[in-house]
Amino acid sequence: MADIADKLAYFQAITGLEDPDLCTDILTAHGWDLEQAIAAFTATTTSDDPTTPSTAPPGSSGDRFDTDTRQQPGQSGVITTAAPPGPNLAWKLITLPISIISGSLGLVSGAVGLGMWAAGGVLSYSLSMIGLNSGRNGDVSTPLVSVSAAAGEAARFVEDFERDYGRAGPSFVAEGFMDALQRSRHEFKLLFVYLHSPDHPDTPAFCGGTLCSEVLSAFVNENFVAWGGSIRASEGFKMSNSLKASKFPFCAVVMAATNQRIALLHQVEGPKSPEEMLTVLQKVLEESAPVLVSARLDAEERRTNMRLREEQDAAYRAALEADQARERQRKEEQERLEREAAEAERMRKEEEEARERAACEAAEKDAALAKLREEKALSLGSEPEKGPDVTQVLVRFPNGERKGRRFHCTATIQSLYDYVDSLGCLETEKYTLISNFPRVVYGQEKLSTSLEEAGLHPQASLFVELSS
Repeated sequence: MADIADKLAYFQAITGLEDPDLCTDILTAHGWDLEQAIAAFTATTTSDDPTTPSTAPPGSSGDRFDTDTRQQPGQSGVITTAAPPGPNLAWKLITLPISIISGSLGLVSGAVGLGMWAAGGVLSYSLSMIGLNSGRNGDVSTPLVSVSAAAGEAARFVEDFERDYGRAGPSFVAEGFMDALQRSRHEFKLLFVYLHSPDHPDTPAFCGGTLCSEVLSAFVNENFVAWGGSIRASEGFKMSNSLKASKFPFCAVVMAATNQRIALLHQVEGPKSPEEMLTVLQKVLEESAPVLVSARLDAEERRTNMRLREEQDAAYRAALEADQARERQRKEEQERLEREAAEAERMRKEEEEARERAACEAAEKDAALAKLREEKALSLGSEPEKGPDVTQVLVRFPNGERKGRRFHCTATIQSLYDYVDSLGCLETEKYTLISNFPRVVYGQEKLSTSLEEAGLHPQASLFVELSS
């Protein structure tokens, strides 16, 4: 009857159904097979909810473990074997499900570093995995829990816990189980695990009165890394299967072991007072202290040896680099002198070539300008005699010099520019002819306009305005 009552309570905690008769009918329909009943219930719930993704719910696939060990009479949840008892604390080595392991990329490195913790005459229990079958053919379809999903579930648990019970409880880490296990390994602490059953009647009193006890939470925060998970979430549900939680509230103390396993040091099931929890945790901590101290000393010894090797390697590299530096300095000095001599010779040649090039370019430019002035002077033709069709033009330059010439009234403004260019009085080709009173600019748009059309006939006085 105790086994039936436990299954009924566990089924109610997982599914959230409060009607015991309905839960009894569901379990009876599945031959009191807890796995099949939960799988059938969660599969039906998922298919009825249109907002639920088409993936298997928590617990619908393999995340529990078979064991060839046997249970002690009258002791719930404690597994023993024919092996001789270990010193003080009886540990169990539990193989984690692949969906939990896949939630952390650092599992292998973390497990190896803590493998030594489970050594030294400790009683070990190797539990192999079985599955919660979601179908009649035994096909497993539970998706792996990703890093972000596991961390998201942990963060939601922390948020819900602090909302319901305040911040006086243990400082649960908002990360997946494997990451929390890695954190405990790096900090040389044990991992305190709390599996939260939201609908269990003892949960509010345990969380508010025991976990949020100032003395207990301070002790947990100082000596443990605390991780919590709701059995309504994927990772919390799978950990409850892994740890074979049969009663709630459920707490456990674990540490990492080898070969993708964790060492279960102690588990507490059912409501407990702060004093009872503190006594249990103090005992576990005392019995685990030699292992933790040994692990810390081993790590410090490895760091010391590594630092010594690094110092020896650094001293050797320093001596070698000093010899190489002296030889390199000698070669660099010789190469520097050779480079300076070559650079001086190169600069002398470049300066000589630059002078020759500049002289050549200047001569070519002068020749081109002279040729251009000559061509423009020829394009003007001979200066016409005075007459009614002849325009007298006077050009004033910026230096005050004046030049005048007669043009046919049909000549264009371009002819005036050609005339100015042919004189060679300007050192720039960027200028504009303008007239004052009124001011008129004879720019590019008027080059084809005749003098008569431009209003410059029969005589005009223009100024040369240099462009900036």
